[in-house]
Amino acid sequence: MIGSTFTAAGQPATPAPMDRLRAQAEELEGVFLNTLMKEMFASLNTDSDAMGGGFGEDTWRGMQAEQMADAVAKSGGIGLADSIMGDLLKLQEASQTRLQTNRGMQP
Repeated sequence: MIGSTFTAAGQPATPAPMDRLRAQAEELEGVFLNTLMKEMFASLNTDSDAMGGGFGEDTWRGMQAEQMADAVAKSGGIGLADSIMGDLLKLQEASQTRLQTNRGMQP
């Protein structure tokens, strides 16, 4: 059943594993958003007339992209974490079913 997790003994899992899965999904969404933001900033004109140019600007733009991606992810993101969460739950349930089958238990 999607949305509920069980331990190897067939008992309902504590919320901690669900929180950990959610955190992993949100972290992956954040990494993806960070990559998108960096590519977006890479296309901007960085000549000396606009923002000063040079190494300092490149450094600060990278930090700005990271902070913007983090803010977007923390405010709900683009829905990628929700999709990833569903896939993680399916994988977890499949591994629990295989574990139970290997131990001779009925799923």
